[in-house]
Amino acid sequence: MFDGFSQETLDFLWGIRFNNRRDWFEAHKLQYQSSVYDPLRDLAEEVHGEMTARYPREMLNLKVSRIYRDARRLYGRGPYKDHLWFGLRRAEDPEVDLPCFYFEIAPEYYSYGLGYYGARPATMARLRARMDADPGPMERLARRVNRQQEFTLEAERYARPKGDPGKLLDPWYNARNLSLSRDRAPDDLLFSGELRQRVLDGFHWLMPVYRYLVTLPTDPEPRT
Repeated sequence: MFDGFSQETLDFLWGIRFNNRRDWFEAHKLQYQSSVYDPLRDLAEEVHGEMTARYPREMLNLKVSRIYRDARRLYGRGPYKDHLWFGLRRAEDPEVDLPCFYFEIAPEYYSYGLGYYGARPATMARLRARMDADPGPMERLARRVNRQQEFTLEAERYARPKGDPGKLLDPWYNARNLSLSRDRAPDDLLFSGELRQRVLDGFHWLMPVYRYLVTLPTDPEPRT
């Protein structure tokens, strides 16, 4: 049962950031297992279980990140990650770009929310086409997001705007990718079992946005 992370969790993550070597990791592997991987896996499985029970039609798959970086993509970095995460994503072809609920922990922060970081240009074009055809649903979601303070809309914008849908929809319309994230410095919540419910409440609140975005790849290809 998940009962929170600990100071040892952060100590390990700081340690691997500054000692990203096999010998250091092997000497602290038991600490990694007990204070990082086990609680992260417990949190992930409990959140996944409740989300699956509440939203069975969404067919959410669970993925927990590994600490080992892909040896083919080190690019001069050490072989281990200093931040770990889990994600809930629809069980479909992995080549299809879909939004993902996530939780992430790093030495200096933790974060949870909804990310659409891998959205392809064609998918974002479908989002714009959907807003052009019927802006009402997205306007309601955008107003709902603007009224709350838990999650921040983060978007990488196109260098050249794709259009001018008005102030309300502009951050969504002219985005290359999207996320709604809650970033926090390590605090009492991180070290408490209450974190599980906070993450679940956040995912529940984000579900209407998820449901709007998850069907984008099935929309007709927009006319150019």
